[in-house]
Amino acid sequence: MSGPSSPSVRTRLQALSRDKRDTLLLIAAAVLVLAPHAAHLPLWVSLLCGATLAWRAGLTLLGRRLPRNLVLVPIAAAAMAGVLQSYDTLLGRDAGVAMLVMLVAFKMLEMHARRDLFVVVFLCFFLVLTNFFYSQSIGTAVLMLVSLVFLLAAQLSFQLTGRVPPLRTRLLMSARMLALALPLAAAVFVLFPRIEGPLWGMPDASRSARTGLSDTMSPGQLSDLAQSEEVAFRVRFADAPPPQPLLYWRGPVLGSFDGKTWTRVLPLPRGTNPPMQPLSIAVGGAPLRYQVTQEASNARWLFALEVPQALPRLPDRPVSVSGELELQAGAPITERLRYDLVSYVRYELQAGPSLADGARWLLLPWNSNPRTLAAGRRLALEPDPAVRVRTALEGFAKGGYVYTLQPPLLQGRNTVDAFLYDTRAGFCEHYAGAFVFLMRAAGVPARVVTGYQGGEMNPLDGYLTVRQSDAHAWAEVWLAGRGWVRVDPTAMVAPERVQRSLARALPPAPFGIEGLGRLMQPDPDSLLGKLRYALGAANNGWNQWVLNYTPQRQHDLVRRLQNGMFNWQAIGALAMLCLLLFIAGKFWRRRKVDPVDALYSALCRRLGQRGLPRAPSEGPTAYAARIAAMAPAGSGASGASGGVELDAGARAAAGEFLRRYSAFRYGPHAGGASTLVPILKALLSRVR
Repeated sequence: MSGPSSPSVRTRLQALSRDKRDTLLLIAAAVLVLAPHAAHLPLWVSLLCGATLAWRAGLTLLGRRLPRNLVLVPIAAAAMAGVLQSYDTLLGRDAGVAMLVMLVAFKMLEMHARRDLFVVVFLCFFLVLTNFFYSQSIGTAVLMLVSLVFLLAAQLSFQLTGRVPPLRTRLLMSARMLALALPLAAAVFVLFPRIEGPLWGMPDASRSARTGLSDTMSPGQLSDLAQSEEVAFRVRFADAPPPQPLLYWRGPVLGSFDGKTWTRVLPLPRGTNPPMQPLSIAVGGAPLRYQVTQEASNARWLFALEVPQALPRLPDRPVSVSGELELQAGAPITERLRYDLVSYVRYELQAGPSLADGARWLLLPWNSNPRTLAAGRRLALEPDPAVRVRTALEGFAKGGYVYTLQPPLLQGRNTVDAFLYDTRAGFCEHYAGAFVFLMRAAGVPARVVTGYQGGEMNPLDGYLTVRQSDAHAWAEVWLAGRGWVRVDPTAMVAPERVQRSLARALPPAPFGIEGLGRLMQPDPDSLLGKLRYALGAANNGWNQWVLNYTPQRQHDLVRRLQNGMFNWQAIGALAMLCLLLFIAGKFWRRRKVDPVDALYSALCRRLGQRGLPRAPSEGPTAYAARIAAMAPAGSGASGASGGVELDAGARAAAGEFLRRYSAFRYGPHAGGASTLVPILKALLSRVR
């Protein structure tokens, strides 16, 4: 036989005193506010705050006294010393947020007066804002709205007197308060004058921006980047987008190799020998018009389809182009940027009979990779450079090479030899680097181009999303009369990488990094794929219309509103909207009448018709006392009723009605309205 069932958690909480329940609600609200900060705070800060809040909750449940200042002061001093050790300062964004987070947790142990409760609440309100210093995503905004609802409910709980509504009712009250404030907040957001800069920013925000591609490339660097699902930029085409194999987004161009790492070649100064090659471009075909929304990278690179017609215009910084067709902003990109471009995918770059600075693109490190050098010399016996390129590509296609995110580690100075002849497994940077080395050994000017290839088109909003997982490296070789020609050796080993996406090019693998790559891009027709598209479209809309709401866009919106307001159609539409809002408000208030209050109003009207109207300043208790003091019917005395007669049954029913109503509305332990309404209706029917 089983023993008696233990009381539920809800029953145990209801058995606690009101002060304990309100304190636990405040702790829960603080947890919602502080939890997102664990992603960027040192681990010891998060553990200390969690232990402090758990300590405070335990003291509340057990009814123990709060610790003395002799205990709290050393802990606070040690925490400040820890912040100084972690950040080398007590000032600034990160150190200041860490101090505020611990201040909220420690203040929970020092709530001796009512004032301390509101100090914690308002500190939590401020910390809600600090969460946006680190993330401005939709998820963060929704979580902060939920945190605000709990904080407002805790604040209401401390201020309510008498009968306290259930927690669900208080949360709904807080949500309604927040909903009433949202239209005003939206109006201020749209119309209030804005300053230049991001929606949420700090003076040192540039140091914490994420970096994607860099101006160097070594084995394994791009494969690590390809495991990231972070968005690099989004593209909106004005016309039909080009096919996937033409989506090469050009970034840094690398030409100097030390045996392991590729770096950019420093530009030649003017007047040197050999002279710097002028940038000459011939384009053909129809242009592609598109708009790029690029995320912060803390780098200067701007990405465009090969080859842009003109430099993009940025409102606050100049844009330049290098001799290798690299687009660079005049300052690091520490905020989301939007720029328009026109590109041609059919072009000839420096397609002259000779290359003035060709020696720069033939340099190789001394005494390294002898097997690859020997293979290049054999290729150099072929007089036609184009045939050398095709022969090298056929070697990749037929040489048993494997495309993988987990290539074997290449050690030593001869990394190209180890890849081409030993491991034969690598990512795009392995193939591009080895191919350029082989071409230079064969006497063909070549260089490595890094950037992004492809992207994922979202059918819901029409934006092409290019992620860090689309990072790619390819090669360019210079051929007389054709100029710099793009060659992608990865396409010879894994054509699906260029034709479709990274995930489709990886070999089947249920687990590990290869399987993770397939999970990053599920089947578009599957439920997971459709959900991914919906979330991507919502995130992009949030970025485009909220986070990227710049002063220029605000100025344009206000100007359109000014031009559109001064006509009869706009005035008529505004008047109709005001009328509809007025009618809706009346209907809403009529529907929201409390049934208990409606019966109380009916009783007051009925007694008023009998000559006993309720005074404006008279409450139900005083009203009932005045009715009880009136003379009974037929006694001949006027009493307190002023000569109005009411039989004993009606007086008793009215008094009982008013007593029950007063207990429900103002008493600490009243029953529910559903059980009271039938009783009040029966009592009202007896007041004749």
